Amino acid sequence: MNTNVIRADGLVKSFKDGSGRSFDAVAGIGLEVGPGEIIGLLGPNGAGKSTLIDMVLGLTRPTRGTIEVFGAEPLRSIKRGRIGAVLQTGGLLPDLTVADTIRMIAATHRDPLPLETVLAQADLTHLARRRVGKCSGGEQQRIRFALAVLSNPELLILDEPTTGMDAGARHAFWDAMADQAREGRTIIFATHYIEEAQNFARRIVMVGRGRIVADGPTEEVRERASARTVTAVLPEGLDAAALPGVISVGTSGDRTTLTTADSDALARHLLTETAATDLSISTGSLEDAFLALTSSEPAKEQL
Repeated sequence: MNTNVIRADGLVKSFKDGSGRSFDAVAGIGLEVGPGEIIGLLGPNGAGKSTLIDMVLGLTRPTRGTIEVFGAEPLRSIKRGRIGAVLQTGGLLPDLTVADTIRMIAATHRDPLPLETVLAQADLTHLARRRVGKCSGGEQQRIRFALAVLSNPELLILDEPTTGMDAGARHAFWDAMADQAREGRTIIFATHYIEEAQNFARRIVMVGRGRIVADGPTEEVRERASARTVTAVLPEGLDAAALPGVISVGTSGDRTTLTTADSDALARHLLTETAATDLSISTGSLEDAFLALTSSEPAKEQL
């Protein structure tokens, strides 16, 4: 029995550029997503994130390869209400109120959640009578979220969901997402806010040039791709750059910061072979990992 929420195999999507030459926006992705996973989808502009999301949602068909959502073609799962999506733009009528917008879309579902429930989940209860055109960009993103959960979906796809939100609104949005996760929903979100991925995702999938360049638990991806730093007060005359495994050296006052791929070995050497004191080790951030894995990827037209 297939227990995957998403299964993609050899997924390729080709387009033509302005000169008529073909290029692969998605270039052979294989991906399996299980029930209840919370995945942060990261990558620079043009890496293929949005194209991948479009194929998961059945908005575009792969050039080659296969993709199934809940063991069926994506559009079939969409029609059954098993997938909800929050996209960056589109789909809202400015002259309708927030409540009327949700009621209108609810009429297209077989068994939608009650209006009051959806308004509460999206933190829109106090805006129910406001016209959509009078809502801020962040408030309109919350309306899109409300529409995405109307069918009580098992899978939520979020493409840059906090675009246009200030810091407070982003915090409230991710509180709402935490509630969705506790309900057991599978959540996949693409974001440019590295901190969001680090704080919320349990698994990171990094994409570069249409391929997956890293895939694993958030902490493992961060630690595997990011160099660590060892900071210490070194004895006078010690050549820090010549220490084993040192990548770069920086100083601030009497402290020296050493970047290394093997902090344990460097720390052990400093403590046993030198008179270094006041030693500390820190791990790079997920942003460091993102830059390390994708900085060599040339930018191309965003899809």
